[in-house]
Amino acid sequence: MYYKESHTLILNNIERFIDLTKLEKQKYLSLLTEIKVKKKAFLMQANDVTKYEYFITKGCLKVYTLDEDGAQHISMFAVEGYWTGDMASFMTKEPTRYFIKATEHSELLGISRTNYHLLFQEIPKFEKFYRILYQRSLISYIQRSNHGMSLTAEERYIEFKKKYPKIVNRITQKDLAGYIGITPEFMSKIISKVNRM
Repeated sequence: MYYKESHTLILNNIERFIDLTKLEKQKYLSLLTEIKVKKKAFLMQANDVTKYEYFITKGCLKVYTLDEDGAQHISMFAVEGYWTGDMASFMTKEPTRYFIKATEHSELLGISRTNYHLLFQEIPKFEKFYRILYQRSLISYIQRSNHGMSLTAEERYIEFKKKYPKIVNRITQKDLAGYIGITPEFMSKIISKVNRM
């Protein structure tokens, strides 16, 4: 069966952890909504209630919070093949504290809360997939928190370059600084130093 590129991408992501029949694939794809976000537009803003779990099929988005001074604290960048959203807001229907903004023209597939629960009723093996997805997300969050406490800014930058080689050249130096947790000026010095090494 022929699938659109975006559908192939999400099915390959899922089939790393569970096997699906043709009928299950068709059912799953029928529950998804295609979403497009223009560069610099918001997918989600603080105080929204998260309506979807998102899978990126094209583009790049940043997930961040704002402090009282208006500074961005970026928690992740999401590119093709990544999942994003605010799981807590999605599950509890409480407002999010996150912003998700497209740094490139982006295309996503979203599953609504209603369809998410319907999916588990109709194809129970998806509970395993989402459990693994959330476990991996939690592990990544814990590792990032530990690195924030134990690594220098330079070490965090080197680690980011190693872990996310496809992302580092797609984001601005200012956004990278917001992720590392330093000023753009200090980020510039670190990049120059590392590039000379």
